[in-house]
Amino acid sequence: MSLSVSKRMAAIKPSPTAAVLALATELRAAGRDIISLGAGEPDFDTPQHIKDAAQKAIRDGKTKYTPIDGTAELKAAIQQKFLRENQLEYAASQIIVSSGAKQCLFNLCMGLLSPGDEAIIPAPYWVSYPDMVKLAGAEPVIVESGIDADFKITPEQLASSISDRTRLFILNSPSNPTGASYSAAELQELGAILSDHPDIVIVADDIYEHIHWGDDPFCSFAAACPDLYDRVVTTNGVSKAYAMTGWRIGYAAGPAELITAMKTVQSQSTSNPCSISQAAAVAALSGDQACVKQMTAAYKERHDYVVHALNSIDGFECRPGEGTFYALPRIVGALDRMHLAADTDFVTALINDADVACVPGSAFGAPGYIRLSFACSMEMLEEATNRMKRLVST
Repeated sequence: MSLSVSKRMAAIKPSPTAAVLALATELRAAGRDIISLGAGEPDFDTPQHIKDAAQKAIRDGKTKYTPIDGTAELKAAIQQKFLRENQLEYAASQIIVSSGAKQCLFNLCMGLLSPGDEAIIPAPYWVSYPDMVKLAGAEPVIVESGIDADFKITPEQLASSISDRTRLFILNSPSNPTGASYSAAELQELGAILSDHPDIVIVADDIYEHIHWGDDPFCSFAAACPDLYDRVVTTNGVSKAYAMTGWRIGYAAGPAELITAMKTVQSQSTSNPCSISQAAAVAALSGDQACVKQMTAAYKERHDYVVHALNSIDGFECRPGEGTFYALPRIVGALDRMHLAADTDFVTALINDADVACVPGSAFGAPGYIRLSFACSMEMLEEATNRMKRLVST
């Protein structure tokens, strides 16, 4: 018996990063010495004061349903975070807490987009953006940039991609997969284009806000462009900065009518996020931030090593990033040297012949590149890059 699935699923792909992680796990279980650089997950443990807050919440019986859009305590901590760190003021009705920032973005796509609408997505992009847009029945419009443009789109590119069907513009800074970060001046230049198009909603995906070391300080879109405040939805979360990926807490702030629509979507899907995780997130956002600085310092050290090591491989070009824990080297020279047609072929050879797992750049809208996560020990990074160098030079 063969069962059919919905027509919309024909255009949707499983997450490539999840697929790489699953393959690496399978090969390790079979006895292979696989080094996985595929997962976007901190290798640090969740800081102790955050775990203590979760344990206290359990002891205090905070194990029941919460409001769908988050507890009052967590929304207050988010309000204070935005005011303290981004100089942005939001009412509680303008904030939603979800089971990860990914769910916030999905809720927004479902609550905002209709069939025939378009969403502008700069490439390289996080793998899930285009598929979320497609699931909402809309069309992703990809605006390409590459290493020679510092992985940033120009105002002219943005302007030429806007049509009368454009409803959404998504910007992730610092970027997964590139590590590139837009300065306040660059955001203002993009904002000047968008100010002439009042029907476009801007999503500022700030999930890597605190994993940032660029010369220009981090700036959120709504802070750079206060005249667009009423059209910006800022998404963030505790997963990356606080090593809390498994706790699944993300949040978004923006226009109340959009947040209400996102809440309605959430009410018919997951309902409230985990009550215990919300208590832990209060401690993360409101507690001592020294842990964030310590982890970011380690990521910066690894970044410096990885960029240097990758640039020493024949046929690799790697741009230094301003944040995140990813590198996206261009490998077209190595492909030519190895007589390979595509980045997917290189990734296959890398795991088969060198026991290193990473993700092809084509999954991020960047063919001819590969993405590596350096959220792992320096020893693993040294061994992985040495294995890459041996593979390319063979």
